[in-house]
Amino acid sequence: MNIHWKLPLGLGLSACITFPVSAADPSSRWGLRDWGGARSELLEKGVDIIVGYTGEAATNLHGGYNDDRTARYTAQWALGTHLDLQKILGWNDAEFQLLVTERNGNNLSNERIADPRTGQLSSVQEVWGRGQTWRLTQMWYRQQFFAGALDLKLGRLGVNEDFNSFPCDFQSLAFCSAPIGNVAGDVWFSGPVSQWGLRAGYNIDAQWAVQIGVYEQNPSNLETGNGFKLSGSGTKGALVPVEVIWKPTLGSEALPGEYRLGYYHSSASANDVYDDVNGLPQGLTSQAPKSRSSKHGAWVMGQQQLTTHHGDASRGLSVFASLTVHDQATSGIESFQNAGVVYKGPFDARPKDDMGLGVARIHVNDAVSKRQRQVNASNAVDDYDNPLYVPVQHTEYNIELNYGVHVTNWLTVRPNLQYVRHPGGVYEVDNALVAGLKLQASF
Repeated sequence: MNIHWKLPLGLGLSACITFPVSAADPSSRWGLRDWGGARSELLEKGVDIIVGYTGEAATNLHGGYNDDRTARYTAQWALGTHLDLQKILGWNDAEFQLLVTERNGNNLSNERIADPRTGQLSSVQEVWGRGQTWRLTQMWYRQQFFAGALDLKLGRLGVNEDFNSFPCDFQSLAFCSAPIGNVAGDVWFSGPVSQWGLRAGYNIDAQWAVQIGVYEQNPSNLETGNGFKLSGSGTKGALVPVEVIWKPTLGSEALPGEYRLGYYHSSASANDVYDDVNGLPQGLTSQAPKSRSSKHGAWVMGQQQLTTHHGDASRGLSVFASLTVHDQATSGIESFQNAGVVYKGPFDARPKDDMGLGVARIHVNDAVSKRQRQVNASNAVDDYDNPLYVPVQHTEYNIELNYGVHVTNWLTVRPNLQYVRHPGGVYEVDNALVAGLKLQASF
């Protein structure tokens, strides 16, 4: 399992100086090599040491809220281990994983791309956020029964590990990790945040599976100082996601696909985005918002390989798409959609490289836009540049084109170009063109 480490540019350069590429074996899966064979021996005995790095740089080429050009770098380091308990203790079909992460750096979206009064709905650097700090990201035990048909997992988890899961190779947040966690992050806590949880899955056959989870709904886990909090104090309810997974194969070449249909329900109380405590427009009355007893949403997503490259199934064209919808009473985002293509091994001289293109749309709840207009009318403010003006949000679009250079088996460098239309969903903000660079390494 590859975990991506992310750290500031200065530290990243320091790491490169300390561990130059020329000193490592390009065919090795680890940048720090095999420690004289000790690491492979540990792996054979069931101990996989996880050390990874991902760094993301971004610079604004044109547009945005502030067109003063600059560059920002953000990163995440991770350290952990995966234990095969069958090999270590003789426990059949059992495993344990521990992972600690540290995020640091700054985000271009906040400082140049979006109006700071709203922020960007997505982010041009997906690894930034949830507090630039150390966190216990994973501490779970997994047990399978009945030849793998029943699959149980419990401990400290991120919901995106198992539900609404999506790869994270793009640099834009609009195409990375669980889409639900990116647009409903007030109830759905994806990594690096973890919470106590239990996930139970059942593999019906080789293609079909169902799963359900129960996760602690505790907003205090988001606080920077609570990265290693284990107590349940501050719990407001529970998040319960359910999902059906279909993994078909396409054609005579059995090209893999994965499709997910899911629903989530949060039992924690949530504020209404439009009504006040008396059922009147909160934007006009300025009273406290009405409290709702729950919050919910649903998703459908799919990934499918369509072609091979001259018969090589490790290369070829794949497509992906996802749609999420959320209840209009409590959700600031009404819906999210993305779609894209990835081609692995586009050139014979570079068979492990890849190219990706994605387009995403994030639509703000119309009730939120209406309330924002009402607030401005109540304050008799219609000048966007007035500090008292509340920007009216609509729809944000994100596009990314990238190319992943497979430098070694442990290092991929992915330059990318991003275009953000209506950052924050605010029409008054200029569309932004951003150049990025993503580093993914396993040490």
